Amino acid sequence: MSEQPRRPRKPGKPHRRPQKDPVRLLAFEALRAVDERDAYANLVLPPLLRRAREKEGPEKFDARDAALATELVYGTLRRQGTYDAIIAACVDRPLREVDPPVLDVLGLGVHQLLGTRIPSHAAVSASVELARVVLGDGRARFVNAVLRKVARDDLDGWLARVAPPYDEDPEDHLAVVHAHPRWVVSALWDSLGGGRAGIEELLAADNERPEVTLVARPGRATTDELLVEEAAVPGRWSPYAVRLSEGGEPGAVDAVRENRAGVQDEGSQLVALALANAPLDGPDRRWLDGCAGPGGKAALLGALAAARGAFLLASEKQPHRAGLVAKALDGNPGPYQVVTADGTRPPWRPGSFDRVLVDVPCTGLGALRRRPEARWRRRPEDLEGFAPLQRGLLRSALEAVRTGGVVGYATCSPHLAETRAVVADALKEHPDTELLDARPLLPGVPDLGEGPDVQLWPHLHGTDAMYLALIRRTA
Repeated sequence: MSEQPRRPRKPGKPHRRPQKDPVRLLAFEALRAVDERDAYANLVLPPLLRRAREKEGPEKFDARDAALATELVYGTLRRQGTYDAIIAACVDRPLREVDPPVLDVLGLGVHQLLGTRIPSHAAVSASVELARVVLGDGRARFVNAVLRKVARDDLDGWLARVAPPYDEDPEDHLAVVHAHPRWVVSALWDSLGGGRAGIEELLAADNERPEVTLVARPGRATTDELLVEEAAVPGRWSPYAVRLSEGGEPGAVDAVRENRAGVQDEGSQLVALALANAPLDGPDRRWLDGCAGPGGKAALLGALAAARGAFLLASEKQPHRAGLVAKALDGNPGPYQVVTADGTRPPWRPGSFDRVLVDVPCTGLGALRRRPEARWRRRPEDLEGFAPLQRGLLRSALEAVRTGGVVGYATCSPHLAETRAVVADALKEHPDTELLDARPLLPGVPDLGEGPDVQLWPHLHGTDAMYLALIRRTA
């Protein structure tokens, strides 16, 4: 199917101005920012919604408008691979030859047709009106023709047509059905250790909207204080976690505005708690967060250290991220310092710390629920770029900790090349180290595997897929 040329209006036929739909216009604007500027939706969308709430008149957003815009943006991004396969079946050219803004309008329309309860006629009509506003009448006719084809079947029917049979190509089948790149499906499957049920549950969990989780920073806020908020329920595993059910707004919570609490995934909280509670040989006075940006783990570690009279040094290489760390730690009740430094060439002396955390930069495959566009942005070759940095940071951490002290190696990726492979290399390079069993330090958390390291999973634990290995320096 080709984009149709502009048709002349019939004589005497009045020209109807396109109807602007503020919700769909905002969703389109967010998708364009993600595509054009490599922006992340979780950073782009909140300020757009805030401005829409502050407007006056018919363009002012209420809670339902904000919820619909959020669903349209995140749903379209999560299912992009699946929707592209369906769109490709409805056009007569490769998708790379369709202009990206047109694909964004089509993606929004397909999500409304196949991923929401919006009636088909309304989904098509609203998408065509959006196309008239942002693309013009000619491309709007193209959008109309494609979406009418899509509307002839439901999602299951389309998947049966565009996804290869599981028995012929399991990875490609799962990639299309669950909207993940094939290489990501393969990597996650390897990390899980096989079995169809587990990988399908994980991929499905990646496509669910995650709950917002708060952390009550010890000594500054309590979970009881947070639980009085509307839509708040206790966390599953962390004693400092409170979950906000759908509709909960972190910015409306006093403790969050006052920096006594923060937004932090429960998996991230568990990593910080496990390091803080790991058994030491000797004193417990100096802690280091060697990759502290943007500051969530540093703020929790700082509060835990303060309760013991320990000092926290939070180091971050990027100055703007170091500023976020300083903001997160502002008001911490105990001694701390934030420095801008390269963790692979640190300014501190070897053996200076009792506890060290390095939550290393990674592909982020463990947080695809929160950053759905990352799955389409990442490439297998990215692993090669992260590998030297991850190994260098862990090497420096092991040199920074004293004999008898503990290093926590963490990453928000379950990819074996970013987790166990890095730790195995470090243990070979440093024979004066040993792995600790991290599982007892996550009390009550089930399905932690054979250890001694820990891999959390969205479908098993309701957290990001955080990995943690605890390493003690023995000599």
